[in-house]
Amino acid sequence: MNFTFFLDIENEEFIITEGVFNKTKTAIQLRKIQQVNINQSFIQKIIGVYELDVDTAGSNKKEGAIKAISHELALELKSRLLDNEEKKSVSESEAFQFKETEDKPLEAEHPFIKISFLSLLKVGITSNYERSIALLLIFFTTLYENFQNFGDENGIYKERVGSYIDENLVLQTILLSIVFFFGVVLVVNVIRVVFKYFDYKITRQKGSLLLSFGLLNTKSTIIKPEKVQITTITRNYFQNKMGILEMKIKQATSGEKEERKSAIEIPGCSEPERDAILKLLFHKIPEKGLMLQPNFRKLVFSIFLTIGLPLFGFIVVGYWIEPVFFEYGYLVPVYVIFIGLIQYFKFINNRLFINDNFIIKQSGAWDVSNEIIEPSKIQAISTSQLFWHKKLNIGSITLHTAGGNIAFQLGNYIIIKQQVNLWLYEIETSDSNWM
Repeated sequence: MNFTFFLDIENEEFIITEGVFNKTKTAIQLRKIQQVNINQSFIQKIIGVYELDVDTAGSNKKEGAIKAISHELALELKSRLLDNEEKKSVSESEAFQFKETEDKPLEAEHPFIKISFLSLLKVGITSNYERSIALLLIFFTTLYENFQNFGDENGIYKERVGSYIDENLVLQTILLSIVFFFGVVLVVNVIRVVFKYFDYKITRQKGSLLLSFGLLNTKSTIIKPEKVQITTITRNYFQNKMGILEMKIKQATSGEKEERKSAIEIPGCSEPERDAILKLLFHKIPEKGLMLQPNFRKLVFSIFLTIGLPLFGFIVVGYWIEPVFFEYGYLVPVYVIFIGLIQYFKFINNRLFINDNFIIKQSGAWDVSNEIIEPSKIQAISTSQLFWHKKLNIGSITLHTAGGNIAFQLGNYIIIKQQVNLWLYEIETSDSNWM
């Protein structure tokens, strides 16, 4: 009975009051609202109510939460909350694009992008390889150790039963077990993707993106182009062959722990769908301009950290602590080749592209990602150069945004300093209203 909420039009605030003995009044400025989500859990779906969350990125929790309202009221409230922001000055071309978008009321009722069930299956099959490989390694390492312990402690049974076991049958069983377990991991991954992103629809609504998805737990959220901080496009070899990609959109967050959680994922997009989303977010498709690539010393240092130090530790432990480690020496070449290839592809894919309107950071070994930001969204810039790098003219830069950081190491330091001066000037002279 004490829980109330209303819009204060005069002060442009959303007011929520709650509490019985300790009463709380929360006032949220409409122009500070970053995101409004409409969620519906399985239980809420049975009851027929929805939950509305309001986020301003002021803390690591939602500033306002209404647990049980009707769908009609949730949609109307969300529209009011996100439609009352301060207007910012725009160029004539941008004003025309906004007017052109608002002159299409029918698009707000019909989604212009709908991720198909087949695309979700492709995403489930081609993503999260690291998790699958880790699970396989843990499972079979444990299985092998238990088998060894059984063989050591039960030598009599091993002698009696060993004559009845065909070595070929054992090999076939191991191979079938690997295939079966890998298949189980893929099936579980597919089920997770389908349940999470089922019936994924993207609708254009007053120049913003309205996303709705979910099978058991339905989620609906709006992305406003001016609030977007980092847009990431990720693709691997198999996804490229299947004609799909994944997108992540980060808005303002309150800290690093919230970055991954706050990222809005759009799985299974095609290239035309990607271009349509980018045009709505940036009013144009970002292009790669001046390319910066890291010095080869970055590759050498990465190999030292991921191959040199582990091998040194392996030798030290095997020589002075546990000699049994040397029995696994046949795995060393496999490890060196596998990690070496990963570091090599990470190095050749590590690039920073600088355009007049966009900054694109490319990275990744298997899953190649392109992180896109606009210079006006930068909050701070950090540069660093070790004294032994001055003669080589290489240094590092970190771009700090409200949605996370973008770092690039050991690039041409003269070009980096020139771009930093230009970006700082743009930040100081920009009238962007993304906060």
